[in-house]
Amino acid sequence: MKKLKTLPQLRTIVSRERKKGRTIVLANGGFDLVHAGHMRYLRGAKKCGDVLIVALNSDASLRELKGPGRPILPESERSEIIGAFEFVDYVTIFSDPNVEKILLSLRPDVHAKGSDYTQATVPERETVLSYGGRIAIAGGPKIRSTSEVIPRILARMKGAAVRGDSPANRRKGHGG
Repeated sequence: MKKLKTLPQLRTIVSRERKKGRTIVLANGGFDLVHAGHMRYLRGAKKCGDVLIVALNSDASLRELKGPGRPILPESERSEIIGAFEFVDYVTIFSDPNVEKILLSLRPDVHAKGSDYTQATVPERETVLSYGGRIAIAGGPKIRSTSEVIPRILARMKGAAVRGDSPANRRKGHGG
């Protein structure tokens, strides 16, 4: 995928874009099952500047943050999905517990976080402020969480299996 970049590649890109006077925005997350809240967050982040870089949690870091059974989709697929959005300029994958290393390396003008944070609760707040960056809360009210969606999916699948309405049965012409 052309949008997937390493940190050294992004440093070169950011330097070039800054020379053009462009504002760099960094957003981050796991994006395990993409939903409308993610779309709103990333669209809102893009409105904060000219170039949107999305830092995606690696499989290992997402597993550490969210627990067993996560991620649902591997980082290769998640990066492809996020990179397919027209408003995302670049994607990078990180393995650290947070994005401080990326922030210090790229020094984006804006660090955008979703509406589940406030200006005061952004974990990387002090890092961003230390180099003169600003924090933006993007995307409007939080409408859902992947961690809440997964149990609903599992419950529906369990109900479908009890009714005999499994995907395999539907392919065979059985069930609804």
